[in-house]
Amino acid sequence: MGSTTSCCVSASPKLRRNAHSRLESYHQESDLSREETGCNLQHISDRENVDELNMAYNPSDHPRASTIFLSKSQNDVRDKRKSLFINNHGSSRRKYSSCSTIFLDDNTVSQPNLKYTIKCVALAIYYHIKNRDTDGGMLLDIFDEKLHPLSKSEVPLDYNHSDPEQKQIYRFVRTLFSAAQLTSECAIVTLVYLERLLTYAEIDICPGNWKRIVLGAILLASKVWDDQAVWNVDYCQILKDITVEDMNELERQFLELLQFNINVPSSVYAKYYFDLRSLSESNNLSFPLEPLSRDKAQKLEAISRLCDDKYKEARRAARKRSASVDNLCGIRWVPAILS
Repeated sequence: MGSTTSCCVSASPKLRRNAHSRLESYHQESDLSREETGCNLQHISDRENVDELNMAYNPSDHPRASTIFLSKSQNDVRDKRKSLFINNHGSSRRKYSSCSTIFLDDNTVSQPNLKYTIKCVALAIYYHIKNRDTDGGMLLDIFDEKLHPLSKSEVPLDYNHSDPEQKQIYRFVRTLFSAAQLTSECAIVTLVYLERLLTYAEIDICPGNWKRIVLGAILLASKVWDDQAVWNVDYCQILKDITVEDMNELERQFLELLQFNINVPSSVYAKYYFDLRSLSESNNLSFPLEPLSRDKAQKLEAISRLCDDKYKEARRAARKRSASVDNLCGIRWVPAILS
């Protein structure tokens, strides 16, 4: 949606202030002559420090930075493991593969399972709300359900104090995905945009704004990811009491808060996928395992054979290139002296 300098490479306002102050401190020393300094360019180590801050602060932009939802779920996961161990006396009901039977799930990074991916995304949003940093958080007007209700029913007075249950979040997300016929990959991109919004805008997701934040993330993810995107007017058919003007304004302000950075690298997408799998395993929300059938085994064997052929061609080409370099100097045989 624009040049790479303005759209795909961005940082939160806090980080931009840090980088700007770093540059100002450098220009204050510009009284030195060019011969003494060598050049007027910023030293590469300063730029690398800014990138390290970006990595720690923007997990939705960098593949090596840990996701926010996974870190917020750690405390609750430890308590759940303790309670499960006490109740089950250390027993486990998980299926394990044997020599005669191999159990696999139909969930891959290229084709995630839709139902369980939505469950994992809803669980991640639940941990975001439950373990938010501040009590209530800052509410932007565009996401405030009191100012922009999604239904005509009266909003309760304590709408911003009672945390929603995980099932309630799952039903809301599932309804939108089912009615709009969105894909499971779109659910992962939705979570990426949600965490990017919380980081860039420096806000918290709370009971009073989570529905409109999730709606804006789904709206944007469907337009970026799917070839045939759902129009804003179509969401008005799903949510009967919302207007097209409200949806347009929600999309516009969401994009502005993201600084129009809608780029999701494949490495970041894969990181969120595997972190969602880790979250599901930690909360006993495992993907359904099925015995490996003969047809599926043949398909897997054909895919692995195809990949193996590609790797063989790449290795053969690499050997040819290395042989041409070796021909620059002849091979000499020197007799060995044994004593």
